[in-house]
Amino acid sequence: MIPIQLTLEGIYSYQERQKIDFEHLTEAVLFGIFGAVGSGKSSILEAISFALYGETERLNAKDRRAYNMMNLKSNRSYIEFDFINSENKKYRATREFKRNSKNFEDVKTPSVTFYEWKNENWIPLDHSNAEQIVGLSYANFKRTIIIPQGQFKEFLELGAADRTNMMKEIFGLQRYDLQNNVSLINAKTRSELDQLEGQLKGFEEIYEERISSMKENLALEQKKFEEILKNFRETENIYSRLKSLKEDFEVMEEKKAHFQKLSEQKEHVDILEIKTERYDRISRIFKPLFSEKNKLAKEIEAQIRLREQQLIIVKATELQFENLKNRLAAIQPQYEVLHQSKMQEIDLGLILQMIKVSEEIKILKDRTENGSQKVKEVEDFLKKIQENIDTLSKKSEQLKPGKIDPGLLMNVGNWFLEHKKLNENLNSQNKKTDAKKNEMVAISEELELLKINSETFKDDFRIQIQELENQKKLLSDKRNQLEVQQKLSHFASELHEGEACPLCGALEHPNMVEYHDVTSELHEIRQQIDQLDLRKEHIQRQISEAEKILERKKIFEAQHKYEEEQLKQIQIEIENHLKNFIWKEFNANDETDFQQKRQHSFTIEKQIEELNVQIAAEQKNLEKERSNLDSYNKALEKFRLEEAKKEEQIKTNEANLKILEWKNYAEKSVLEIEEIFNKLSESNRETEQNYQQLIKEEKEISPKLAEQKAIFSQLEKRISELEKEITDNKLLIEKALAEQQSDEQKVLGILEEEIDVQEAKDLIQEFKIKFQTLKNSISELEQKLKDFTFDREEFSAVESLFASLETEVKTANDTVVKITSEIERLEEEFKKKEDLLKHLSQLQKRAENLKTMTNLFKGAGFVQYVSSIYLRQLCDHANVRFHRMTRNQLSLQLNDNNEFEIIDYLNEGRSRSVKTLSGGQAFQVSLSLALALAESVQSNAKAEKNFFFIDEGFGTQDMESVNIVFETLVNLQKENRIVGIISHVEELKEKIPVSLNIIKDEEKGSQIEII
Repeated sequence: MIPIQLTLEGIYSYQERQKIDFEHLTEAVLFGIFGAVGSGKSSILEAISFALYGETERLNAKDRRAYNMMNLKSNRSYIEFDFINSENKKYRATREFKRNSKNFEDVKTPSVTFYEWKNENWIPLDHSNAEQIVGLSYANFKRTIIIPQGQFKEFLELGAADRTNMMKEIFGLQRYDLQNNVSLINAKTRSELDQLEGQLKGFEEIYEERISSMKENLALEQKKFEEILKNFRETENIYSRLKSLKEDFEVMEEKKAHFQKLSEQKEHVDILEIKTERYDRISRIFKPLFSEKNKLAKEIEAQIRLREQQLIIVKATELQFENLKNRLAAIQPQYEVLHQSKMQEIDLGLILQMIKVSEEIKILKDRTENGSQKVKEVEDFLKKIQENIDTLSKKSEQLKPGKIDPGLLMNVGNWFLEHKKLNENLNSQNKKTDAKKNEMVAISEELELLKINSETFKDDFRIQIQELENQKKLLSDKRNQLEVQQKLSHFASELHEGEACPLCGALEHPNMVEYHDVTSELHEIRQQIDQLDLRKEHIQRQISEAEKILERKKIFEAQHKYEEEQLKQIQIEIENHLKNFIWKEFNANDETDFQQKRQHSFTIEKQIEELNVQIAAEQKNLEKERSNLDSYNKALEKFRLEEAKKEEQIKTNEANLKILEWKNYAEKSVLEIEEIFNKLSESNRETEQNYQQLIKEEKEISPKLAEQKAIFSQLEKRISELEKEITDNKLLIEKALAEQQSDEQKVLGILEEEIDVQEAKDLIQEFKIKFQTLKNSISELEQKLKDFTFDREEFSAVESLFASLETEVKTANDTVVKITSEIERLEEEFKKKEDLLKHLSQLQKRAENLKTMTNLFKGAGFVQYVSSIYLRQLCDHANVRFHRMTRNQLSLQLNDNNEFEIIDYLNEGRSRSVKTLSGGQAFQVSLSLALALAESVQSNAKAEKNFFFIDEGFGTQDMESVNIVFETLVNLQKENRIVGIISHVEELKEKIPVSLNIIKDEEKGSQIEII
């Protein structure tokens, strides 16, 4: 990750908005952030962490983070951080939170948005997961990129499990954690095996012999089925013929019975046919005439009733029209003089405006007079301010000649400071060189005490050890012989006649060997062997001690050589530094004179700055008063223009008066005029509204009355037409009755029958067809069966035989089908069983292989193994820098438990816990580890550059260590590493070319300036 810019506002001590351009800083590769304690240096790193992850090192969610992070003088906090990730993509993270205006301690939850730079625009992302963009969790981000204050040693002191998890995330070691994958595959395989074994249990009765047996049985059953089927076919032919004859006799009997019933119904159908024909004839002639008669009677009754109602409405409308005319005649005189009254109303409105404008003119004249007085006062005050500015400027010009160029002072001051440091380094290096000489002398004295030749001592000791081994071998052989002799003597003493020998098993022992007691001789030989072992151990200890002393001597010689080279280098630097003093105004050997002159220049510069501050304040005040003067003059001009406009308005209104005169109303008040105006306006409005309303009503009622009279006339006309139609209908009815030779009552009686003619005709027609058809069918059956007879007993016997044979055929067929289906099922199941057995064999082999892999990856052991490899590589990379920082005195290693330990070469190369390191040493090893870890992360991410920021540690180092650490950081430029440091150590500030200086102002909060 490479930072681009950071914007802060309302965060911790940053009250006003501050912006850091990291592009300017990262170009220098090495940069710093300096400032006094509490100025806000560490807040910059916290702001970056909070913008990305919503987490900070100092505060968590339980600490009311939002409230405590917000500046107490601010109501809004805002962080905006632009950066480039390892894929060289540009992103922006913003977080903002505000204070509740009604509750000071209530700070709302921060809102967060991430953006990506695409097509020259910031495009919002649909998530705010920094880990997805940066590629690191917050915990590993603060271990490898930004290391906050108090967390520098965290990685060094992490437990094994936490360190393994960290290595998994940073280096993607989860790809080696195959335990879950193997377990899942193994579980799946076991499940498949269990299912397969369960399936095979259902195939225990599936075998080839059973299938062959069933095929033989099928052949026998098929032969049996064919014999039964032959008998069934013969019986079926006889049964079919008899069954057909039986059905014909039964059908003939049923039809004769049905024909008898139809014959009984024929007389009733004939009567219905006569009635239907009569009703149909009368209905077609008289029904339309009587319907028309009833319709006309109803309509003329309704029209007469409507005529009476309409007559009432016409009379009422005529009365309303007469009243309206009378009211209109009464209001006509008032309406004719309405125009004159409206002109008077308009004049009163103009006069009312003129009275109001006159009062406003009086107010404007008073304001103009007061404004002129204020303008005069401001002009006098401006003259005084200008005089004060001229006095202060003159004093400032008088002080400038005594000021020395700040750049010159800074360069000379840096020279004296560097000169002092070089002398201190020279004295310190002399002491270190002398100390190394003394250590080498002490080592030489230790070697003299051992009385050995450092070149041949290993061969000399090896010869002595070989001689001791030879002596020990001879004594051991003799000891073994004596022990065998002692054991045989013990066996011989335990032998008795008749008892079996424990060696040969003989029961008789005629010639037993006698041995003398060798116990004391054995004891003496064993003591001699023990003495040889002690002498050998003593020689080995001498070898180890000599090797350690020589190793220490070698280290001290290398350290002494290194210290001498450093001493020569410092002496050369001092000589070169003296040649660089080129300022004739000062003496290289008189720093006190320089300090006095610089202090005097600073005092003058401070006085000038104070005068400039006063001048700036007076100029600001001058501008403010000038602005006020402009405002007052503009206001006065505005008042005068308003006054002229209003006087012109009075003249214009007076010229527009038609009836009234201004002089008759000039002395009246606004209230009086408004009262007269309102009364006249109300009267005019009522007169006009009433007249217009009456005219409108007259226009509406006149056509309405005409319409109602027209309706009444149409009703009378329709009644006359209906009376004529009724007379015509009566004549038609009388004519029809005469033609049919009947009377009205008789016709009405026939029509009351209400016969459905079509339904009746269909019923009659259907009956005739059914009667004739049945009669013909009976004749045909009688003709067909005249030569046949039907015996029911014979039919019953054949029917019973047919049913029995049909059952046997079905049973035999079912047996054949069942056996055939079973054979097909068995053959199919046998094929499945063969496939399952093949699959089972494959799965069993797979299960054996998975069992081996499960043991291999069990308990994430493989990941821990890979993690240990990465840790050892990390340790080796860290030691390259740690050796140099500690002058080859210390190194870092991993023990068998994968925990960090320190190898101390000043104490015989023994190991000790990292917790025993001093504060300065802990910083050195932590820095070495952090750089190695960041380097590995950079290599893993394949990024061209990487960023590394640390916030502590330099205060624990002496001047020499600071120089070594600084050289280490400078060398990172060659590795494309961008390093930022936060410190209050002044020596570092002078060595770093580009840095930020944080100053805390009591009024404005923390301010950032680039040095």
